[in-house]
Amino acid sequence: MKPNSTLNPLQKTIVGAQFLFVAFGATVLVPLLVGLDPSVALFTAGIGTLIFHAVTKGKVPIFLGSSFAFIAPIIKATELFGLPGTLCGLVAVGAVYGVMSALVRLRGVGFISRLFPPVVVGPVIMLIGLSLAGTGVDMAKTNWGLAITALVTTVVVSLFGKGLLRLIPIFAGIVVGYIAAIIFGLVDFQPVVDAAWFALPAFVRPELCWEAIIFMVPVAIAPVIEHIGDIYAINEVTGNDYIKDPGLHRTMLGDGLACIAAAFIGGPPVTTYSEVTGAVSLTKIADPVVLRIAAVFGILFSVLGKVSAILKTIPEAVLGGIMLLLFGTIASVGVNTLVKNRVDLGNTRNLVIASLILTLGIGGAELTIGTFTIGGIGLAALSGVILNLIIPQSKA
Repeated sequence: MKPNSTLNPLQKTIVGAQFLFVAFGATVLVPLLVGLDPSVALFTAGIGTLIFHAVTKGKVPIFLGSSFAFIAPIIKATELFGLPGTLCGLVAVGAVYGVMSALVRLRGVGFISRLFPPVVVGPVIMLIGLSLAGTGVDMAKTNWGLAITALVTTVVVSLFGKGLLRLIPIFAGIVVGYIAAIIFGLVDFQPVVDAAWFALPAFVRPELCWEAIIFMVPVAIAPVIEHIGDIYAINEVTGNDYIKDPGLHRTMLGDGLACIAAAFIGGPPVTTYSEVTGAVSLTKIADPVVLRIAAVFGILFSVLGKVSAILKTIPEAVLGGIMLLLFGTIASVGVNTLVKNRVDLGNTRNLVIASLILTLGIGGAELTIGTFTIGGIGLAALSGVILNLIIPQSKA
């Protein structure tokens, strides 16, 4: 599929709005779960996408949105270091992308695969999902009726939805759960009435915090690998080879700079969105201009104060119902990574690496050196990388 240049400006605008709609639910869900302003997330998704397109010479039909991989780390880091400190750690995540971009340019894609093989990436992704299982249940049990309504809707749309509807199960679940909450009088609209029609998002600046940097940097391992997979996926959808032109180093650098820009104004890290890649495949429209139009719509929506106010009135239980499926799905992706790559857990070396990653992460292990502390997913991921480098290959 080659970029469709036959669309007129109005058609491109309509399709761009449609693509933002596909990404909307997932983009605003992350900030709602971690306590950030959803309007900031919409703004940073738009700005981040435009930065990505500038770095990649406008050639790659990609939309960047809030990354699920950082939900658990952001929640924990905010408890430990506060939001400004956490944002400093997220700036460092963008820097990791930059380092990886340089390594890809110097050493090739194979270097990343050797540094982060499936036996490391799979268990780390599993941890990202499993670490939030308790949080999802706690939110859902505030009103199991709403939670189950949102959950069932999401599952049904995932299984039986057609066309674009099938690409937005999260959005559908939130909408139906929210409508149910309104019907039962569980939504207070006074904040929406009080909100201004137009208002700048609640931007927050990062503050230097070395502990947050050390805590957050190892978490970037899984999203870096996910980025590579998404670029290969858009290759398949469009029939182009973006690994060569504009180059994986450029796509990774674009994603990293977008993450840095997001963190500098209080948004979650952004990543390539599989939902929008699916929409590109479904509509057969792969013109990068359309994705840039979607980015502009994201920025415009971010300054609508009423939109932000409505999003903040979504009951906790509705979000909890979505989380029950979402975080289990993330964990399942980790399992699938091991299965798809035929990682032999009968091999003692692989078993040791995977087991220690899971134990350290789920057990909440922490390592303190002086005033610095690293723990949770970060410590587990870093340990996995080190073990993979130092444990010799074995046949049994």
